[in-house]
Amino acid sequence: MTRPELYLDAAATTPPLPEVISVMQQLQQSAWANPSSLHGAGLAAAEALERARWRMAERFGVGADQLIVTSGATESVHLALLGSAAGLVPGRVVISAVEHPAVIAAAYQLEAQGWSVAEWPVDGQGVVRLDQLDQLLSAPTRLVSLTAAQGEVGALQPLIEVAQACRERGIVIHSDATQLVPQGCFPFERLGVDLLTLSAHKFRGPRGVGLLIRAPGVALSTLQGGGGQEHGLRSGTEPVALVSGMAEALKVLPSFDPVTHPVPPGSAVQIRRQRDQLLERLLELPQLRLCGPPLSGRLPHHIALLVKSTDGMPLPGRDLVRRLAAAGVACSSGSACSSGSSSDSVVLTAMGIPEPERQSGLRLTLGPWLSDQDLDAVPGRFESVLRAFP
Repeated sequence: MTRPELYLDAAATTPPLPEVISVMQQLQQSAWANPSSLHGAGLAAAEALERARWRMAERFGVGADQLIVTSGATESVHLALLGSAAGLVPGRVVISAVEHPAVIAAAYQLEAQGWSVAEWPVDGQGVVRLDQLDQLLSAPTRLVSLTAAQGEVGALQPLIEVAQACRERGIVIHSDATQLVPQGCFPFERLGVDLLTLSAHKFRGPRGVGLLIRAPGVALSTLQGGGGQEHGLRSGTEPVALVSGMAEALKVLPSFDPVTHPVPPGSAVQIRRQRDQLLERLLELPQLRLCGPPLSGRLPHHIALLVKSTDGMPLPGRDLVRRLAAAGVACSSGSACSSGSSSDSVVLTAMGIPEPERQSGLRLTLGPWLSDQDLDAVPGRFESVLRAFP
């Protein structure tokens, strides 16, 4: 690589904050013991763990007993869907057509238990079609999972409206908020969901730890036996340093009310301005086209593009990612969690994007580590990469 890398892939993962690393290093030295042990070292670890739990609970306006620590979003999703379904009579589980692969996998595991799966269609912007609400939430639907914000195209979903409809019908609703939480913390109860998933590495915390937030009275069954940690729902010795790092990362996020401000503020005050200015300059290149919702319905740090050659032919996103990386721009083609596949994007397919364009998507997601000067260099690097295509 001949140029410094500009990291525009925050939706995939984020660089941990220095204070997160510092807290984790300190706890690896002072609270390394098993927090279930009753000796001094174990009690120190238990105290650190519970202090972190209370700090995280405060950020979402919930009780500490409503937090279940997991290894990350994938485990949280599976515990939410499979754990809640275990206490229900098998019926229909509804997921959106643009869910993360973890949600899709968990939902289809329920088929072996007698459940049917229905996918909620989306419009051309990647937003679930509310004209399908009454049909999809009719019997025998008993469980719904709807992402709060779609990671590939940045679409904010009408989660509060869907959650209210589920509550009125007695349907359990889970939301994968992995992409929403990095833009700001909010009172959990304002979303109206029963279960909420988040992952620390998306908001500058450590990899390997996440949360499932549960509303009071929501029944869950454990997926794995053992020592009975996390209220008996997630056995295994708790990773005190990781949990404390997650709490430290949550501490610096802004707060917002999702009812009065459905578009989150962004992890830093300059993010939305930087995103808008960068997008304006990128769209001056005739080969680039915005994909997904308008900026008023999109995550504040998110840009999704479809790319074509000068003669109008779609260009392969994965090839573009490699070439942009060589030019010093780190980004993704679609979702990094499923980027190993060379097939058409499931999300773009669900949105009705024409087949030739379904592999031409690029995703740029900004973070507060990027300066205006950094971003000024991006359009020129894009232009040079696009010019090199035959």
